[in-house]
Amino acid sequence: MTGPEARHCPRCGARTEQPPAVCGACGYAVFVNPRPTGTAIIVRDGRFLAIRRSRPPREGWWDLPGGFCDGFEHPADAAVREAREELGVRIELGAFAGMHIGTYEFQGERLPVLDCFWLATITAGEIALDPAEASEYAWLALDDPPEMAFPTMDAVLRSPLVRQSSVRLVP
Repeated sequence: MTGPEARHCPRCGARTEQPPAVCGACGYAVFVNPRPTGTAIIVRDGRFLAIRRSRPPREGWWDLPGGFCDGFEHPADAAVREAREELGVRIELGAFAGMHIGTYEFQGERLPVLDCFWLATITAGEIALDPAEASEYAWLALDDPPEMAFPTMDAVLRSPLVRQSSVRLVP
């Protein structure tokens, strides 16, 4: 087997079955655990800040500022860091809005992700998009969000907590 279907032990290189699998050669257990993410739902006056993705997957779709956690980084810290990197602003996180299991296509594989969301406000800076991340931004109506790049974003934006909490976060 070649390509994404081929599985090998990351420790010794022996062929394995689809994860979760235990390597018959060295006993190493391979699990496919969700990768954590941190995402900010930046709200203002009943609207939320969306960015248009400028790269795959889902290039051209509306997205929320956020991304994968680095190493042992807490998802809340990742949300703050990603907003700074993608938007050029500092944010303050408000209420935890929820977490959802989703998927992310990367290097020919469908990976599980654990998307963690926080309500947030901009505390410093002017929005200056990183063109490698986003091609444009818009403040979109929270009571009628468009279909987003990932279903977990659709779910959290439609949750009562997000819609009710946004009113209290207006700067």
